[in-house]
Amino acid sequence: MQDIELELNGQRVRLAVSRREHLADALRQRCGLTGTHLGCEHGVCGACTVRVDGAAVRGCLMLAVQADGARVRTIEGEGDDPVMRALQDAFVERNALQCGYCTPGFLLTAAELIALDPDPSRESIRAYLSGNLCRCTGYQAIVDAVELAARRLREAPSTDGRAR
Repeated sequence: MQDIELELNGQRVRLAVSRREHLADALRQRCGLTGTHLGCEHGVCGACTVRVDGAAVRGCLMLAVQADGARVRTIEGEGDDPVMRALQDAFVERNALQCGYCTPGFLLTAAELIALDPDPSRESIRAYLSGNLCRCTGYQAIVDAVELAARRLREAPSTDGRAR
């Protein structure tokens, strides 16, 4: 076992982890953050997506010891984020989720896309989300939801009263 310390959803956390334990397993089993799902455990499906130092990464491919000293955000830590709120609302409106297993990974990946490109084309949304798999919904509704959220965020008034 090895002790690691990280900032997890804004809180400093110290964990004793196995050197071969994946970050997703540590988050689920040691921290109780079950929004990080395990699907394929090969980095293909995207269900285990979390943010590490601001970048979306596959929690099943990253060892927990690699997160020592990092800022880690899971879907549970994104509740107050306006981009995440817009995405969640759009996913519900566009029926872009069914069982919900893949949804946290899609939301975190889509939030990263919108941060990089506030006005993504449908083609760029499809390309950016291509590493996330859904077995229930179909991708049309997911692309629609990301497009809708991005548009709403662009049109939302800023704190000075003007559109962004």
